Amino acid sequence: MPLSSPKFHAKMQLNFIFTYIEGLMIVRQIGVELRRLLAEYPVVTLLGPRQAGKTTLARGLLDDYEYSNLESPETRQLAEDDPKAFLTRFKGKVILDEIQRVPELLSYIQVIVDEKPGNGQFLLTGSHQELRQAITQSLAGRTSILNLYPFSIEELAKAKITFDKPEEYIFNGFLPRIYDQGQRPTPAYSNYYQTYVERDVRQLIHLKDVSHFEKFIKLLAGRTGQLMDYSSLANDVGVSANTVKHWLSILEASFIVYKLPPYFENFGKRVVKSPKYYFMDTGLLAFLLGIERPEQVTRDPLVGQMFENLVVMECLKYRTNQGKIPNLYFFRDSTGNEVDLICQQGRELVAIEIKSSTTYRAELLKGLKRINAIAPRVSASHLIYAGERFEFSSGINALNYREISTIF
Repeated sequence: MPLSSPKFHAKMQLNFIFTYIEGLMIVRQIGVELRRLLAEYPVVTLLGPRQAGKTTLARGLLDDYEYSNLESPETRQLAEDDPKAFLTRFKGKVILDEIQRVPELLSYIQVIVDEKPGNGQFLLTGSHQELRQAITQSLAGRTSILNLYPFSIEELAKAKITFDKPEEYIFNGFLPRIYDQGQRPTPAYSNYYQTYVERDVRQLIHLKDVSHFEKFIKLLAGRTGQLMDYSSLANDVGVSANTVKHWLSILEASFIVYKLPPYFENFGKRVVKSPKYYFMDTGLLAFLLGIERPEQVTRDPLVGQMFENLVVMECLKYRTNQGKIPNLYFFRDSTGNEVDLICQQGRELVAIEIKSSTTYRAELLKGLKRINAIAPRVSASHLIYAGERFEFSSGINALNYREISTIF
């Protein structure tokens, strides 16, 4: 269970960032890639959800950098009033936290790094995907962008924080505050929803009546991992399909949900074009579904979809933490052939089927056998489930959900 009342501090060592929790260390694995990029680019941008640990990572890893938090109204006002003067007051390397609050700083940063060549001058952090476009336009060729997500199962395991059952991971989620502050999941995610999801969305889409949005996001939670039918969801909420698409784009841009696109190659059959959506943190998903205890996960009719959400996010975290482009998709065609996850690695494909079962049964491999038969570029096939590891003569591996790192 989550540790209660932990005392923690951050420390950099061996290119990792550690969060100490009552003597335990949680390693943010992306710290290695972040260090590499700071040695290669004048500016590195770290994007990710609110409260995922961006500031802790940045300040712990770069304790020789000056720091400025643009969430502070006073600091933000100074930056807005005179961006050039604001930046020139820094004498060395700088962390600018939540840069999306003052995007006009980007063009001034461009001038600085052009006039004074050198790598690792700025680390920018942000909590909104739309910042990516502004950064790539203003700092083209001068910056590299990384995404930091909440803790992964592997990061927790290396700190000797483990749970016996997948429903415990699903319910507790992966926000650092659950582990470094000992917060109980339900009130923590309630606060997270009210403070960040609702507040940020209101600012971005100018909501006057939040009731429709609350209904929308709870219905979306019930559709996690399903093919998105915009019209059906819109009808259930009582808004237009265009409104649903807009709200989904805002949730995706704010790192609340993750859009998994269909794999685009046609293996002789017409493929579906609708995406699937997953929640970035299963703890928020469980909260939105009204789940109050881990054991309720196993009794919930959506247990399979919640487990799938868990695994898809773990695959995303692992590849991102290794500095790799995720290249994650799902596959479904008009005849019913389907695989939950496809990872494109160069010209090769890795097929992954996800099942919440703890017991292996032959029918669990049905989708993988079909994709192997129709897609010659599939180089490896894996069943990820809650049971024990098996390797079959067909070349398909059955892996426990904690073993995702062995796939990539």
